[in-house]
Amino acid sequence: MNVIVSNKYRELLGSLEIDVIKSVNGEFEVDELINMFANFFYSKMILDITAIKGYKETKKLQKLSMALDMDKIILLLDDDEISSSSEYLSKLISMGIYNFTKNKDGIMYLLNHPNTYRDVAHIHQLDQLTTTVNTKHTKSSVRVLGIKNLTEDAGSTSLIYMLKNQLARNYNVIAIEIGKRDFAYFNDKNMISTTKEEFPTILLKAKNVDIILVDVNESKTEEICDDVLYLLEPSTIKLNKLIRKNRNIFRDLSGKKIVLNKSLLTSKDVLDFEGEARTSVFYNVPPLNDRVPNKILDSFLSKLGFVRQKTEENVEEKGKILGLFKF
Repeated sequence: MNVIVSNKYRELLGSLEIDVIKSVNGEFEVDELINMFANFFYSKMILDITAIKGYKETKKLQKLSMALDMDKIILLLDDDEISSSSEYLSKLISMGIYNFTKNKDGIMYLLNHPNTYRDVAHIHQLDQLTTTVNTKHTKSSVRVLGIKNLTEDAGSTSLIYMLKNQLARNYNVIAIEIGKRDFAYFNDKNMISTTKEEFPTILLKAKNVDIILVDVNESKTEEICDDVLYLLEPSTIKLNKLIRKNRNIFRDLSGKKIVLNKSLLTSKDVLDFEGEARTSVFYNVPPLNDRVPNKILDSFLSKLGFVRQKTEENVEEKGKILGLFKF
């Protein structure tokens, strides 16, 4: 059974030959619609966009998209310049709203053949992506942490896997890689491989997640992360290759979180490295076994602000073991 929410296009929606379990007419605040339908069972909702107060402000629809399943909603657009613009439609797509039309035939088609991202990808303007996604996750409690290799094969994939497993003891966490398929080999449903185009939808729908770890190596998505870790494997050959590519690399990374990964450097070695490179190391992570829990990472995660990882056991362990590794 279906739901109809109408306003300006009440007559058009009233002429649909479909089973209707509930029909409301008028202009509603987003919160009113959420309260009305968040716990109401229906097959599809045909929503007249003019029934949403302030619908020309996309943040109103963004709030709706975070509370209701947009796969079940068909949005009937207004015939005005703003809601017909490619910029407006692109923002809808970034929110995960793919089913929109301007006429009765379009509604009937979408009832039986709902759109996926591929059906609307030609409309999507990716340069609008960053603002939309940033607005969403900064208004929620989810924290997005990016991880990026600076030196070749610095170990971002394995480190993300181990960080995810360690964080999962205290948080709801998922990991996402963009433009790669390495995560598939972990056989873990919370390790997601996706494309840059589909990434905004995954991010926006992660409503019950505390932390999202993002492998940003194959895409320029650092700008949507709350924080980014830059991984270095501190071997002589790897560092020399890096510096030959960009002699100002450490100056460019001033103020960023540089992490030495798969590192056998001692505390003294790290201090020497910082002096030579004129940089600061956020943390020094030793080679780890990804098949077992790594409590050594709890101190690292606690320093990043994930305070639930900080336990009395961690503190005791730090004194006994982590002296060589923590900075």
